Amino acid sequence: CSTPGEAQPNVDKLVEDHLAVQSLIRAYQIRGHHVAQLDPLGILDADLDSSVPADIISSTDKLDLAVFKERLRMLTVGGFYGLDESDLDKVFHLPTTTFIGGQESALPLREIIRRLEMAYCQHIGVEFMFINDLEQCQWIRQKFETPGIMQFTNEEKRTLLARLVRSTRFEEFLQRKWSSEKRFGLEGCEVLIPALKTIIDKSSENGVDYVIMGMPHRGRLNVLANVIRKELEQIFCQFDSKLEAADEGSGDVKYHLGMYHRRINRVTDRNITLSLVANPSHLEAADPVVMGKTKAEQFYCGDTEGKKVMSILLHGDAAFAGQGIVYETFHLSDLPSYTTHGTVHVVVNNQIGFTTDPRMARSSPYPTDVARVVNAPIFHVNSDDPEAVMYVCKVAAEWRSTFHKDVVVDLVCYRRNGHNEMDEPMFTQPLMYKQIRKQKPVLQKYAELLVSQGVVNQPEYEEEISKYDKICEEAFARSKDEKILHIKHWLDSPWPGFFTLDGQPRSMSCPSTGLTEDILTHIGNVASSVPVENFTIHGGLSRILKTRGEMVKNRTVDWALAEYMAFGSLLKEGIHIRLSGQDVERGTFSHRHHVLHDQNVDKRTCIPMNHLWPNQAPYTVCNSSLSEYGVLGFELCFTR
Repeated sequence: CSTPGEAQPNVDKLVEDHLAVQSLIRAYQIRGHHVAQLDPLGILDADLDSSVPADIISSTDKLDLAVFKERLRMLTVGGFYGLDESDLDKVFHLPTTTFIGGQESALPLREIIRRLEMAYCQHIGVEFMFINDLEQCQWIRQKFETPGIMQFTNEEKRTLLARLVRSTRFEEFLQRKWSSEKRFGLEGCEVLIPALKTIIDKSSENGVDYVIMGMPHRGRLNVLANVIRKELEQIFCQFDSKLEAADEGSGDVKYHLGMYHRRINRVTDRNITLSLVANPSHLEAADPVVMGKTKAEQFYCGDTEGKKVMSILLHGDAAFAGQGIVYETFHLSDLPSYTTHGTVHVVVNNQIGFTTDPRMARSSPYPTDVARVVNAPIFHVNSDDPEAVMYVCKVAAEWRSTFHKDVVVDLVCYRRNGHNEMDEPMFTQPLMYKQIRKQKPVLQKYAELLVSQGVVNQPEYEEEISKYDKICEEAFARSKDEKILHIKHWLDSPWPGFFTLDGQPRSMSCPSTGLTEDILTHIGNVASSVPVENFTIHGGLSRILKTRGEMVKNRTVDWALAEYMAFGSLLKEGIHIRLSGQDVERGTFSHRHHVLHDQNVDKRTCIPMNHLWPNQAPYTVCNSSLSEYGVLGFELCFTR
């Protein structure tokens, strides 16, 4: 029997060990992504960390798996946490902030470490512990820590394989037919197509029926063909330099074109509308444009919570880190008059920006670090593990559906060719491209895996390839019958009132305008009053409104009153008005005052313009963030 003095050190050691285990679990949750095996090339360009805190394995240890294991053993046993060899088989109670136990509430330390490795140090790296919401952090932990949660049925695996076949063979078909044409192919990131389709499938399952997408040139033709499902012959026509436009056309290159398509989602058997916004050469400029279009669609269909209409934005790694418009757009994401209730961002991280290495393109470890400013979780994933990619995309879609917040999928991949098909990448990245030349395509890897698992056999796989090759060849033959290019095939928004049935632009006319004096007087009277009872306005504003009322009586107007009358007349005709910009509610020169503030009740406001007529159109007036480029793009596409 031990004395109290002897028992005390044992109790202290027990408490210290349990605290050490909790610290270990938390270290993996915070920094496990630093040691995840993210780079399909194994050359570590995906991660620029050179100094990682001592409670986790440094990124350089990823060079050698044996070194990685030894480093882990040294840190946990007799190292940073003060545990010794005998503690590895000791059972520890798990805290409520982890789900690695599944149905078990306690595990041996050895098993705790193994499960943490499986959750955070494989082909998925999860950044989420900076989020200042416990419920959201717990939700993410449950999605990635629960043992055996990343399971796929054989049918899901076959669907994934079929989508990889389409993605890969489409690029190979274009390469065979137009080997000297620029197309900015998807080789090296073919998994993007099944990734996007998974996000759309899961979102459709959760009630979304309209998805608006924006993306740069990389892989755009493949997305048009295999995600939006644009007719292949129309894509192939764009490679024929002899075809001329039937109308004025856009004159834009084929890898900038957008389109709009409504179809049945075959996985959910529900209607889904997909719109890919046309893209300029200006990197990331389409980001706020997509957000504005999404907000407009949500507004006009009454989707106040973003449950029906959503946006997906694709980015390149270098542009995502380098372009200020990305930061501006992120900061619109949760503003009341600008939010689209969550956007899924997919970064095609091929670890190079044309010829620029990551270490020269950004000062942060990841290209996605900008997303941390809005507490968006970031899921890094190795693109050579298609099932890991699909799981991450499912979780991203579920996150957006559950919390209506932005989320980022960092798809770590590579670029098999140069920036375009005519470019020579060996000039500037010789070692990277020596490794890429050795790299087996992801389709071949995954097909071999499924054959070894007995999910498909070799003849079935080859039949899937032959089937899609035949589809491409038949579409190529049909494309030869096209005599002219029509702009109606490349609209990213439906404009039925602007085109005739045969696709020709309608002639435009301007209807006569004009208002009776009674209507103008009514608008002026509302503009000079407070149409809400028990609402106290500022004394100085009372004098401004009184002056407006006198102008109405005297049949004179100033700039602010004329603007009021113009806006009011449009609202009477059922035309919605959205006035957005810096300080537009009051007006920079204190002249507008379209939003009145109660001087006695905090945040109580009144917009007289919305009190003109019972059946008028709504008037939206909102101060923007002090962004200029971003808000301009947002409002430009809201009007479309």
